[in-house]
Amino acid sequence: MESAIFACPASWERWLPPDTRRLRNMEELAERTWDILILPSGREAVEGRCRILLVPGDCPPERVAGVSAAQVVTCGLSHRDTLTLSSLAEPVLCVQRALTRPDGGIIEPQEFPLPGLPLPAAEILPLLGLRLLHMPLTTALSL
Repeated sequence: MESAIFACPASWERWLPPDTRRLRNMEELAERTWDILILPSGREAVEGRCRILLVPGDCPPERVAGVSAAQVVTCGLSHRDTLTLSSLAEPVLCVQRALTRPDGGIIEPQEFPLPGLPLPAAEILPLLGLRLLHMPLTTALSL
């Protein structure tokens, strides 16, 4: 599985799955079709191809207009986002719609308790989504 994150926040680096590429420029982004591509918050328009795009729900449409994706997963605190939090006090990741994993498996709508997160859950929703899509579905979600 080839996953990548464009302009990775420094606070996320140590929590990325080992095989996730950190993309620093547009040339790296456009060099292949990624299984999973994460675009953290930002305004810079990007171009690329991926199977699954993880993006903040409040991402401006013009930022991702040049990205071709089979599935877009929005992450945020809106009821419209695919991945959200059903609780902030004791963070619980809520999958609101079925997700197709890169390996073809399906993640059904459900909730994952997130005890002991090193960062506020609302700030790292795309990172949590990446870990969710990477992990075997027989284990608990953690960083």
